[in-house]
Amino acid sequence: MRFSIHHLKVSIIGLLIILLVYVESNSYVVHTMEVMATAYNSLPSQTDWNHPTLAAWGDTLEPGIKCIAVSRDLIQMGLSHKAEVTIEGFPGSFLVLDKMNKRHKKSIDIYMGVDRTAANQWGKQKVIISWKVSKY
Repeated sequence: MRFSIHHLKVSIIGLLIILLVYVESNSYVVHTMEVMATAYNSLPSQTDWNHPTLAAWGDTLEPGIKCIAVSRDLIQMGLSHKAEVTIEGFPGSFLVLDKMNKRHKKSIDIYMGVDRTAANQWGKQKVIISWKVSKY
């Protein structure tokens, strides 16, 4: 069997893909933590009276978006703006788009649009969250 330049190119591309996948999978650490979770809505009585849909980093919140607010101590642990977070018991992932008041520690606030009933039913619960932090 002859080994051509085409085979060499395909082999090099394959090795590069394997290397990229390896580097990507080893470039972060997954953190897991139990936190207190409450729920909130983009209603004037719960946020800013003049701009209830405006989050702390300037993002606009809309019902249906999967996002959370985090306590400021968690920001120091890598849960900064637009970090992707999974919450045990919820499908998919959530983006960090908002910050909680400075008085909160080791807490998240799950955004529930304008559905005050859902937020009230959620109440206050302990949950397990996970997120990735770059090694570099």
